[in-house]
Amino acid sequence: MASILSWRRPEIAIDFGTANVRVMSRDEGIVFDEPSLCCFSKRDGFSDLIAAGAEVQPMLDRTPANLNIKRPLCRGVLQDIDAAKGLLRHALSRSVGARRARSPNALIGVPADATQAERSAMLTAANDAGFGKVSLVTEPLAAAIGAGLQVEDAAGSMVVECGAGTTEVAIFSLGGTCETGTVRIGGASLDKAIADHLHLHHKFLIGNLTAEQLKMDYAAKRQGADARDAMVAVKGRCLRGGLPKTIEVAISEFDRVVEKHIDQIVQVVRTVLGRTAPELSQDIYDRGVMLTGGGALMPLMSTMITAATGLDVVVANEPANCVALGLHQMLVA
Repeated sequence: MASILSWRRPEIAIDFGTANVRVMSRDEGIVFDEPSLCCFSKRDGFSDLIAAGAEVQPMLDRTPANLNIKRPLCRGVLQDIDAAKGLLRHALSRSVGARRARSPNALIGVPADATQAERSAMLTAANDAGFGKVSLVTEPLAAAIGAGLQVEDAAGSMVVECGAGTTEVAIFSLGGTCETGTVRIGGASLDKAIADHLHLHHKFLIGNLTAEQLKMDYAAKRQGADARDAMVAVKGRCLRGGLPKTIEVAISEFDRVVEKHIDQIVQVVRTVLGRTAPELSQDIYDRGVMLTGGGALMPLMSTMITAATGLDVVVANEPANCVALGLHQMLVA
């Protein structure tokens, strides 16, 4: 992959996602994997970072007025540069720590459609966090490499990277990107859709952590033989009585929510295929579509794409880690 990996060799790579940040070293692979979260204290008009990463997870929806939890990225792009600097500094300290003799060079993944301003903001945050030379890599390319696709071949390969903040569709050939498409939805927006469904149809409020857990419970139970009859217990606050409560909801009730979410992804897949050259289209027909990212495991994803396109759809091994694995391959190449 010399044509892709021709830059000066960095020491570490970072999969900086909306939900999680992962750091890879050349020799050890993944050395850091924590939520993309920062907690700031507000005092006298100033904000101080008091916690980052895994320490912040239990604080979600539980903070007093003087604390504020932020995600550096929203829908795949940088929205808070101070939070990004704090989280990157935390990740660098935890993954390299005392072994760091100087500012390490790094690879950082970014969405394929990131604007120049968004790329510049990421480079600024990394520089302020203590990194040396930083090279930006598009996440669909890293995901394709991590999934084992032969992107250097003179044949088309198609990947659908289903992240927490964004879903990206890309076609590669001869080491380059031929077509891309993006929709700014992902696992986080599905969490919100599930919470909104309970609010609208059951007058029931749940928090972010509960919505994410409910999504995972749905994914696990939906694949069972008795999925239609399966129920899930949901804890939250009933708007009718204003008190904490647990309700039972049928797993099948969330099918409509998930189908509406996936349909937006299917439309982008169809749009990208509609712009693809005939020879590449034939390659993709022969090779099929590779799903990567944590959202690739969502029930109905592969079946809905197959139904809409007639293409074979395969979920990558370790789909949630494909970007990280691809970046690591770039480190060691």
